[in-house]
Amino acid sequence: MNVFARFIGIITAPRATFANVVAHPKWLGMYLLTTTIIAFGAALPMTTDAGKQAALDQQVSSMESLGMQVPDEQYEQMRKQNEYAPYITGGSVIVFSIVVSLLFAAILWAIFNAAMGGDASYKTILAVLIHAGVISALGQLFTGPINYFRGAVTSATSLGALLPMLDDQSFVGKLAGMLDIFIVWWLIVLAMGLAVLYRRKTQPIAITLFAVYLVIVLAIAAFMAK
Repeated sequence: MNVFARFIGIITAPRATFANVVAHPKWLGMYLLTTTIIAFGAALPMTTDAGKQAALDQQVSSMESLGMQVPDEQYEQMRKQNEYAPYITGGSVIVFSIVVSLLFAAILWAIFNAAMGGDASYKTILAVLIHAGVISALGQLFTGPINYFRGAVTSATSLGALLPMLDDQSFVGKLAGMLDIFIVWWLIVLAMGLAVLYRRKTQPIAITLFAVYLVIVLAIAAFMAK
């Protein structure tokens, strides 16, 4: 299967596609394709004045939630730097995506191989992880254009977007903002890939991934909430 066939296959027939990925664990082409899509989708809203302002407001809000004060001089400096937001955002996605992927693959290798007695190679785990990223790319293909037209940088597919009456600075609002449809889909697809790789049932793996996801978002929401 070529990279485009695998991209479509992860969406339409993930198990069969992951079987092909496990047999032929090529990951670079898929990484370049998905990362380019994600970088473009993330940077697209930043090309508008409204998107740049939304990104700046979000940055200031995050700093203030950590107890930091943003004086006028610093705010003005941040506003000037924000003119380069599309390039900074796109470049950051490209640079940090591979770092995060390599680290996450190492964690999965340690859990499934070292702790649970699996025998998959690190390269194969990395290939499965990066192919699951098709769902993240699909999410950006959906969210990027929507945020471009609405002048926003937050997810358009989170629970928070569906419940705009929530205070986005509260614990519930922060939590809702991090519960995203495409993240849930990505976790399910990743669980399928790991199940194919390790010849295990998908459900226990999915439950474990969801439990870790919930613990993380609960901790972040509690820390960031005002």
